[in-house]
Amino acid sequence: MEDRIASVRAQQIIDCKCRPAVEVEIRTESGAVGRGAAPTGTSVGMHEAFVLRDGDPSSYNGLSVHKAVDKVLNVIGPALVGMNVFDQRAIDEKMIALDGTPDKRNLGGNTIYSASIAAFRAAADARRMPLYKHIAGRDIRTVPVPCFNIVNGGRYETLTQAFNEFLIVPYGTDSIDFAVEMAVTVFQKLGEVLAKHLGHKPQVASSYGYAAPSDDPEVILSLMREAIDACGYGDRIAFALDCASSEMYDSETGTYLLKGSRVSTDDLIAYAKGLTEKFDFVFIEDLLDENDWDGYAKAVRELTRTIVLGDDLTVTSPALLQRAHETHAVDGFILKPNQVGTITEAMDAHRFASEHGMISVPSGRSGGVVDDVVMDFSVGLEVPFQKNGAPRSGERIEKLNFLMRANAASPGCRLYDIRPLLRF
Repeated sequence: MEDRIASVRAQQIIDCKCRPAVEVEIRTESGAVGRGAAPTGTSVGMHEAFVLRDGDPSSYNGLSVHKAVDKVLNVIGPALVGMNVFDQRAIDEKMIALDGTPDKRNLGGNTIYSASIAAFRAAADARRMPLYKHIAGRDIRTVPVPCFNIVNGGRYETLTQAFNEFLIVPYGTDSIDFAVEMAVTVFQKLGEVLAKHLGHKPQVASSYGYAAPSDDPEVILSLMREAIDACGYGDRIAFALDCASSEMYDSETGTYLLKGSRVSTDDLIAYAKGLTEKFDFVFIEDLLDENDWDGYAKAVRELTRTIVLGDDLTVTSPALLQRAHETHAVDGFILKPNQVGTITEAMDAHRFASEHGMISVPSGRSGGVVDDVVMDFSVGLEVPFQKNGAPRSGERIEKLNFLMRANAASPGCRLYDIRPLLRF
């Protein structure tokens, strides 16, 4: 198939945290249209693609992206016009070559990725089909199990919860509609459980889950289990953790914060192992610092009751994934296409993982947009599970509706059965 890119436009929009983002619109000669905007994470790994912002303190505290818009209009656009919209690899490689830096510092990873998404969407629009079907190359057979970040750790006025995300995974059903209903029911019940525990209404945290009520992960997991049991879903919902431990790591002492104390890599692995013996975990992500390769290899050996995932360690980079595979550092990775900066590189990372027995877990970012392309990835690649936020706020709810719509539009489609992957 062939359909040439006719025009490339760009403008500044705002994401769900009201931070500026660059949005690119690509039109083809046949009249197909694709739009793309790069999300931004709150916890950002040091190896991620560079986010180009203006740095002008008088506009959005320096976060505006007019420079990125100019790069699209004056550099990327003229280079892409006339290219075949169905040749995603050629489009992405053209932008990578134009940039000429390892971390996309010149044009901006956010700029390149927004244009990459726009081209991908325009190609699907030219075929008059949803992007997930364009990715799959046929009707989809499964939708992923959503994993909900319902309690948010981090630094609060009275405490610091070292682990970043406490998730529930509603896996014990073949219906996406019921999986969503279970998660919503437990999330609402947890509000009541936390209110009773705290003596007041729980706070809404920055990622729209509940603010961590304790610096002790075990206390939080016990409260979550109380809510799950109260809803009658004890054997249908499991747990997951994103520790984001790079945020709590002190490189001078080589220690991590945990329950108000500093602990070693070995202590943290032993603590996580203890948690997996008390609670059923589907996965634990970013248990250690993003440069602690030896520690991760040890964690994989020790944590036999859960899947060990890398995020800041691997940043969706095919080169880092290859290293992770060779050193047995993780069982899988978090697929965040904006970390690497093009659709092609993200697809290559997923392909490498699939061919080498590693799990890809697509994830949105906290600074997301309503039509996040990661949902098309999740559904089109037919992955087992994906990471979601709490079932609160528009762009997070929209992701759930997306899964239910895709399922309903695809004959014979069902929720992915992750039970063969579980280690508990």
